[in-house]
Amino acid sequence: MVELKNERIAIKVAPLGAELQSITDNNGREYLWQADPDFWPRHSPILFPIVCSVNNDTYTVDGKQYHLPRHGFARDTEFTLVRQSKDRVTYALHDSEETLKVYPYHFNLAISYRLDGNKVVVTWHVENTDTQEIHFQIGGHPAFNVPGMKKGDELKGTLVLDNAQPMTNLKSFADGSHEMTEIPAETDQGVIRFNDEYFKDDSVKFHRCQTHRVSLLDTDGRPAVTLDYKCPVMAFWSPYQKKAPFVCLEPWYGLGDPRGWEGEFKDKVLMNHLQPGASFMSQYTITIGE
Repeated sequence: MVELKNERIAIKVAPLGAELQSITDNNGREYLWQADPDFWPRHSPILFPIVCSVNNDTYTVDGKQYHLPRHGFARDTEFTLVRQSKDRVTYALHDSEETLKVYPYHFNLAISYRLDGNKVVVTWHVENTDTQEIHFQIGGHPAFNVPGMKKGDELKGTLVLDNAQPMTNLKSFADGSHEMTEIPAETDQGVIRFNDEYFKDDSVKFHRCQTHRVSLLDTDGRPAVTLDYKCPVMAFWSPYQKKAPFVCLEPWYGLGDPRGWEGEFKDKVLMNHLQPGASFMSQYTITIGE
């Protein structure tokens, strides 16, 4: 476990999945969900090389079938620590005999976390080390404690988006699947007041770059946690009917297979493509407080 600290915040990052495991302020208050297995045993997994699921956990590359579990393998794979300084840490994952069995491409995946005052800058870097074009999706799944909630409380919280106009999200279902049908989003001038019923159809997915910032408010109506991102999809999730005292704010470069979709992996909706030697880089920022 690597720990970084400055005058405002401190973080912990584990090599398994290069997963962020803690964000505390200078008063010791924890903002990241602490993986209570009664609700959800993760903190902030990296989703790669798919986001959500492929239908029947099966996908096709050049006519050959491969199998991947929901959200891919990166979150359950040991990364290598490649660089650490006082305010930054970088972990990397390369293809291996095991990854090639389920994902037939050579790649480098690097995840870095950098402290900047009260911010954590999360950077994803995917490099194509293959001799052919590779295809992938990537996303974040950080879970944050809902301010004012304790174990056993009814889920209740407020999110504020940077778009006050009417928005849409994708029609989703309790089994985690979705259609590409757009339905009106439950927002009031960019405000989402969520409770358990808000997540009755699993995650709520805003796509087509409708939003680039979301804040989780504290009990006084001030931002406790803010995410800034440039990805095409932003999803929100908390496990339905569990009274889980956390909400996930998930920036995604990708989507799962829509219901009934069949086709080649490269043709999946919101797929990213890299030519040999090319690389992809993006980041999102977590701000603690104001």
